[in-house]
Amino acid sequence: MKTKNLIISAGIALLIAAFLIGRWTAPSPAVHDPSIAEKAAPTTAEPEVWTCSMHPQIQQPEPGDCPICGMDLIPLENDSDGDEGPRTLSMSESSRALANIQTSVIKRRFPTAEIRLVGKLEYDETKVKSLTARFPARIDELFVNFPGVPVQKGDHLARVYSPELLTAQSELITAHRYDPDSAATRAAKEKLLLWDLLPNQVDAILKSGKASDTFELKAPIAGIVVNKNINEGDYMKTGQPLFRIVDLNTLWLQLNAYESDLAWLRFGQQVTFSVEAYPGQNFQGQITFIEPEINRATRTVAVRVNVDNAAGKLKPGMFAKARAKSQVAQAGSVFEPEFAGKWISPMHPEIVKDGPGHCDICGMDLVPAEELGYVQNPDAEPPLVIPASAVLRTGKRAVVYIEKPNTSRPTFEGREIELGPRAGEVFVVRSGLAKGDRVVTNGAFKIDSALQIKAKPSMMNPQGDASPPSHHHGDGEMASSASKAAALEIAPGSASQIVNHYLAMQSALAGDDLEEAKNAANAMMKITGHSGDLPDLLHDMLAADDIDAFRRPHFEKLSNAFIAAAKTDANAFEQPLTIMHCPMVYPDRGADWLQGDLNLKNPYFGAMMLTCGEVKGTLGKERESSEVEQ
Repeated sequence: MKTKNLIISAGIALLIAAFLIGRWTAPSPAVHDPSIAEKAAPTTAEPEVWTCSMHPQIQQPEPGDCPICGMDLIPLENDSDGDEGPRTLSMSESSRALANIQTSVIKRRFPTAEIRLVGKLEYDETKVKSLTARFPARIDELFVNFPGVPVQKGDHLARVYSPELLTAQSELITAHRYDPDSAATRAAKEKLLLWDLLPNQVDAILKSGKASDTFELKAPIAGIVVNKNINEGDYMKTGQPLFRIVDLNTLWLQLNAYESDLAWLRFGQQVTFSVEAYPGQNFQGQITFIEPEINRATRTVAVRVNVDNAAGKLKPGMFAKARAKSQVAQAGSVFEPEFAGKWISPMHPEIVKDGPGHCDICGMDLVPAEELGYVQNPDAEPPLVIPASAVLRTGKRAVVYIEKPNTSRPTFEGREIELGPRAGEVFVVRSGLAKGDRVVTNGAFKIDSALQIKAKPSMMNPQGDASPPSHHHGDGEMASSASKAAALEIAPGSASQIVNHYLAMQSALAGDDLEEAKNAANAMMKITGHSGDLPDLLHDMLAADDIDAFRRPHFEKLSNAFIAAAKTDANAFEQPLTIMHCPMVYPDRGADWLQGDLNLKNPYFGAMMLTCGEVKGTLGKERESSEVEQ
């Protein structure tokens, strides 16, 4: 019994000890802290939205590809906390990286514009000499029997018989014997010289003292005999053409320039060109004449280049591809440092002097380089330029996005600017920007799309509301383009004859190549002629001063006419044609075009949005698609 009581007492003591230890080590009651409770509470994540930077109307709950253009979707983040104005967009660093937005600092410099021209080599007309009969004669012997023979000055061309020449020689000999310095002697000499006798031939007659009834015609210049108009035994009359000789040491390169190229072409400018006969080799020349009138048929201006051909490689009739480069100064004037303060011959640009004087070739007064269109002040401030990729253009409006400095997050602001001429890959800026601004060169369209999503002012919607912007676009150009585009009709048979040139134009526009697009328009015009609605449209295309004006509304108008012709009679076309559509050309309706394959290449945006669009259907001789909109 005693042992049992001891065990019970020990157990009670242990329980009491455990209770006391628990009270001593237990934590004090928690004080309610709302911030702690808020942190500890589970957060409800907002649903993630993925969109296309090119087509902001596409919004999906998960990543993937844009169903329109195939680009990778990017997360749509709520960056409104960083907005500071109606044209401003703030984003996170991760959003900037996903959109691949790149910027560059605006600088002042003299950009270089490269103009590409095509043309053909011709004779230098100042080096052409026609040999005509100055007196009646009979051709007794020909020494040059066919064209193409090279001759030197003084080489004999033919031997002729002439009683009139015999009489003139007798008069000279008689007068000279009587008085070598008399007026009669001088007159007799002058008569023979006017009959194309060379001075040494006249001296030989006086030295021999005998008149001859035969006479040798001599070459008046060195060159190539390009025409022979007589044969042995012919009796020639006074004034009859005998030979035509051309000095080929100098040639003319006749080029054709579009109206938009004239701003960059100047008298005396250096031109580099190549010909197919010598691939990889370049030749040089100088512009010596720019036609003062535009060819009304081709809408081009003739430009003449003097070319040195002392080596004899170049041949008249060769086709040439030429390039002229100009440094662009303020207001689009041309800056050539080598002509600064110089004086130039208005007929021979190779004559350049440091001061006033006379041309060493023709004797004309030299003129200051400024009178020929070069920049006046050699120390003039270079123009402000921006990369062409930074500019979003629609109608007459030009928008760029600049990165605002000293912000905690990447922040971009849209600005409307006034553009000057384009020089290569840059534009001259007339107003709206300042040196040192950091402009978006890649990703500007993505920023613009984000502003559209937020119903803020953007390139496509300058008013910034959510309604369709069809009535707010660029001075009414886009609103009226639909009616313009429906005005042209082409018969299916006529369309089939020029459809290949249309497809070449579409490919050139997709490649941002205005020159090739105009070449395609010229090729169409050679088939259509120069009168009618279609030639009038082609004339408008050739007069376009930049590729955007060529695309909208001209190319759309042409495309709609071709599509209508193909729908009217698909069998008129030899190959299947694919109708493509881009919803971004005009915000209210988009625009269509034709291709010869299914590899979509957008002609309205080129490299900026090359794959933007969708296939609407196919037409052609062998297959038609019910998907085509009627």
